[in-house]
Amino acid sequence: MNLANYIDHTILKPEATIAEIEKLCAEAAKFHFAAVCVNPAYVKKAAELLAESGVGIATVVGFPLGANTTETKTAETRDAIKNGATEIDMVMSIGLFKSGLFDEVKKDIVAVVDASAGLPVKVILETCLLTNNEISKACKISVEAGAAYVKTSTGFSSGGASVEAVLAMKAAVGDSCKIKASGGIRSRSDALAMIEAGAVRIGTSSGVAIVSG
Repeated sequence: MNLANYIDHTILKPEATIAEIEKLCAEAAKFHFAAVCVNPAYVKKAAELLAESGVGIATVVGFPLGANTTETKTAETRDAIKNGATEIDMVMSIGLFKSGLFDEVKKDIVAVVDASAGLPVKVILETCLLTNNEISKACKISVEAGAAYVKTSTGFSSGGASVEAVLAMKAAVGDSCKIKASGGIRSRSDALAMIEAGAVRIGTSSGVAIVSG
């Protein structure tokens, strides 16, 4: 198994420097990772560095809380695509979801999917804040809204990816949507466990360590 094909090589920490972004992109090109995942301010730089490399450019929208307005999320999405993003990782409106306002949550995702103009949207559920039943419901809303992926975590809340959460997501979406596991995945064994549970993309800042064994 070529684990590099599964990895979104990620740096989202607020103190990330230009030098760290350059290093991330050089590693992504060297190891042929699926994508890099960077904050919106670094999308243009990453796109320039990875032009013609075949590595995707993912960025985050409504990050890390999901509590932005839909208008803000769609503006972020359009701006990111203009700057070279090829994938959008958006945070679900978690508070609205927990309030039972499922139609509002769906409309929010639909708006970002529409703004993405056909590029894949990954919906971050923040599974550490949800029960398994809520994970299932959030997955079904995301699929109905046109998401290409459901994603476990931002990495900025009380917990990251878990095998249990990925299994719950897989049970909910079947083959109708892909799964990205992200948050706290630091070793080859971690990554393989998530893939075995159903993930087809791994978000991690430890991509080099994972593929190097």
